[in-house]
Amino acid sequence: MLQRTTAQTRIAALRKRVRVVQGGSSSSKTFSIIPLLITYAVQNPKSEISIVSESIPHLRRGAIRDFLKIMDWTGNMNHDRWNRSSLTYTFANGSFIEFFSADQSDKMRGARRDVLFVNEANNVHWEAYYQLAIRTRKFIYIDYNPTVEFWAHKELIGTDNTDFIILTYKDNEALEPAIVKELELAKVKGETSSYWANWWKVYGLGEVGSLQGAIFNNWETIDKLPDDAKLLGIGLDFGFTNDPTAAVGIYQHNGRYIVHELVYQTGLLNSDIASKLRQYRRTVIADSAEPKSIEEIRRKGISIKGADKGKDSVRFGIALMQEHEWLITASSLNVIKEVRGYVWDVDRQGNTTGNPIDNMNHAIDAWRYWCLANLHKKYNFSKPIKAKF
Repeated sequence: MLQRTTAQTRIAALRKRVRVVQGGSSSSKTFSIIPLLITYAVQNPKSEISIVSESIPHLRRGAIRDFLKIMDWTGNMNHDRWNRSSLTYTFANGSFIEFFSADQSDKMRGARRDVLFVNEANNVHWEAYYQLAIRTRKFIYIDYNPTVEFWAHKELIGTDNTDFIILTYKDNEALEPAIVKELELAKVKGETSSYWANWWKVYGLGEVGSLQGAIFNNWETIDKLPDDAKLLGIGLDFGFTNDPTAAVGIYQHNGRYIVHELVYQTGLLNSDIASKLRQYRRTVIADSAEPKSIEEIRRKGISIKGADKGKDSVRFGIALMQEHEWLITASSLNVIKEVRGYVWDVDRQGNTTGNPIDNMNHAIDAWRYWCLANLHKKYNFSKPIKAKF
């Protein structure tokens, strides 16, 4: 059931043309904006509303899922009116809500609309937003987690036609106590860690943070995995209860490496992992810290071996990954999320420790295992390469 929260009340009070909603984790930004758009569509016949994010996979896992859930909970859902191919819902009064990605240039420079919602706008380029904004007749919502300053802070916030609010998890009364406890644990960690202090600032307090020391800047996304891409192998990082099991496929196409997310899920037994990987018929390079799991999966008919995790293997693996340009498929949402937030740890004086933050790096670890097993042969170990800080 949809519960009225402080977040929704505060967002509903915004009145200017551009309505900027900055917020931390679990602050119910998107889940509060969508009911307002549904209400507007119902109350204003023939309204045209666009919900836009960085990619279609991102929309399907986020805003579209929330939209369909809210429509069902509020009794508005008529499945015959939901067009799965165009990702458009048409109401009985002629209004519609459409979903498309910011990389669809024909959509950005195409038809006009009444209302625009740019979801997780910090992952959308300014030019894409501006092309959408100048074709929006009435008002615009944007939301985001404030990991760093971006165009919303420079171009929108503080101008006469922009409303701006900050939400936190405390504005979401529907949040489960277990999630609240987990979020507030970051505050405690922040007392002795600059990484967690910054994390708490962004995701706990909803304030602009500073993403410093990003480890990877040698990647970009592609729409989908090319049909003729060659699968070279698979990297696997084990998880179960709290951490997910992550598996990524490393492909090659036109001389470039592609990372594609295959598995990212908690609660998987070794038999489940074997079942999910069997179809790919390539050697799996797994975390060698779990020899029992590796052997159980091997007995299920999977070609699998442990990664070489010797002295300084983490930094050496990172250095190997930094030596190449990488493409990541847009559907690999967890890989993209991890690589965006993967940073070098720093001490209390702000100096790098030379070690990466060991958090939210499950797919990255899987990716690194494959690199350790397959890329190191190109390098002279007597003159080891060094990770770039």
